[in-house]
Amino acid sequence: MKIALGCDHGGYELKQYIIQVLEKLGHTCEDFGCDSLDSCDYPDFAGPAARAAASGECERGIVICTTGIGVSMTANKVKGVRCALCADTLTAQMTRLHNDANVLALGGGIVGPNLGISIVDTFLNTAFSEEEKHCRRVGLIEQQ
Repeated sequence: MKIALGCDHGGYELKQYIIQVLEKLGHTCEDFGCDSLDSCDYPDFAGPAARAAASGECERGIVICTTGIGVSMTANKVKGVRCALCADTLTAQMTRLHNDANVLALGGGIVGPNLGISIVDTFLNTAFSEEEKHCRRVGLIEQQ
């Protein structure tokens, strides 16, 4: 799977770890930055990663800042993105099953590397349920 990733300085270390693990698993990672722990603005990196997921250039996106809040707000401004901020595996599973989320937001200061990779694994490996009610609701989201 080709995955877009973007972060600010608060998500840099977690992003680097996620990329390392995903590439070992055979995924292709498109890194939209940032490239260091230097202070920077999350919209500059979360926006391009979200656009790559929305356009189909990448199958999914992962955006990370200190809390995950700013990057999730940024990603959800992109038409075609359904970004979910997850801090546990259950919400990652449910957002894929029920919302067909295509972008995952994480808080680098909230989840550590072990939980973070478990959330990512759940997000990437859970399929949308395709239930009629969930298809209808996703369609309604897209109409907003």
